[in-house]
Amino acid sequence: MTLGPLIGVVDDEELTRIWLSEHLEEVGYAVACAGTGKEALNLIKAASPALVLLDLRLPDAYGLELLQQFREIDRDMAVIMVTAFGEIDTAVQAVKAGAYHFLQKPLDLEDLLITVEKGLEARHLRKEVAVLRAQHRWRFADVELVGRSRAMEELARTVNKVALADSATVLLTGESGTGKDLVARAIHARSSRHDHPFLEINCTALPEHLVESELFGHERGAFTDARERKKGLAELADGGTLFLDEIGEIPRGTQPKLLRFLEDSAFKRVGGTTNVRVNIRVIAATNRDLESAIKNQSFRADLYYRLKVVPIQIPPLRERPQDIAPLAEYFAERLARELKRDPVPFTVAALRQLEAYSWPGNVRELRNVIERALILEDAPEIQLEHLPAEILGVALEDTNGSRLFQLPPDGVSLQDLELELIRQALARTGHNVTRAASLLGLSRDTLRYRLDKYDLSGH
Repeated sequence: MTLGPLIGVVDDEELTRIWLSEHLEEVGYAVACAGTGKEALNLIKAASPALVLLDLRLPDAYGLELLQQFREIDRDMAVIMVTAFGEIDTAVQAVKAGAYHFLQKPLDLEDLLITVEKGLEARHLRKEVAVLRAQHRWRFADVELVGRSRAMEELARTVNKVALADSATVLLTGESGTGKDLVARAIHARSSRHDHPFLEINCTALPEHLVESELFGHERGAFTDARERKKGLAELADGGTLFLDEIGEIPRGTQPKLLRFLEDSAFKRVGGTTNVRVNIRVIAATNRDLESAIKNQSFRADLYYRLKVVPIQIPPLRERPQDIAPLAEYFAERLARELKRDPVPFTVAALRQLEAYSWPGNVRELRNVIERALILEDAPEIQLEHLPAEILGVALEDTNGSRLFQLPPDGVSLQDLELELIRQALARTGHNVTRAASLLGLSRDTLRYRLDKYDLSGH
């Protein structure tokens, strides 16, 4: 008979080790035992068990300290703490520290076997998620782009291509929060300029009279308070990349000087008389419609076309719902590290609810929601109830503030509700996807994603 996964049994009581070994082997598991903390650490290093039953109190070690050492050796290993009566608080601490679950002595065999099986499933799931993560991430030095949509695949390919042409000006467009700054950093990281500075200026963050000085620097005495010469970002970024965020807000008076700089790669400091020549790439970004800004004369057409050598449009998150789950998992992993917590997975219901939301604040809003959940909740996984009310959509309201839907006392399946609303929209529009999407307040691509998800595409 082929043995199943290896289970480690760590307990100082020999009779308990024998009892556990017999019953676990009876149902097909391989078992390795240890009676002390030292033996347990040797076992973990030598045999790498898939799951360990760890007694909280050992003659030479304390279970919580061992748990930490186990996880340093193998973060995927599932650990079930075994505690005596009255140690519930400590067991809860162990779960927060990364244990899969805890069991109380005297052990109930049925409960034990179910918990072991679920612990192994959770470990398998974590490994699958790790593989999927690797498939849905594009690394550019220390910058990662995350997603599994065609749009993200295309964006990653474009970053690679654009990075090679490391003098071409790039114009990134897209709604606020879509990650334009991250794409700019990825282009820089992938280019031959990666060892030189990446400097950025937000064109809305400075008073109009300081923008030119921030960009090009100034000479001593150029204006009040200019007590010494100051180099601007264009000069400091020499050899690297200058990122002009919110370029649509740059003052009209500064625009011709920026255009001249883009044409000549040279500028004069404010109050200066000699040209300063630099070798930099300029990447600009905006959430404004610059063509409309040209029509109302707040933005120069010649500057627009000079910036738009390589235009890259970043679609909003609602148009690429396939990216929501991998992004959520990425943020949960990264933020958990920053908060010095173990990785916190999502329940299936929580991920589905995140995918159902329209994300007006885009990727930035998603990150903030995950951060809030990790700060406010101590649970080992992010559950549906940990999400904010606007995402849960407990009560829907019309423009007069009247409720369109009241959550029933016994609750409701959000998936069934979504499916029913999609069916009604399709029936009302004669299966016209564009009109049905409009009725539901979705983009056509988002509705098509939902149709595929519920296998309604051919109906």
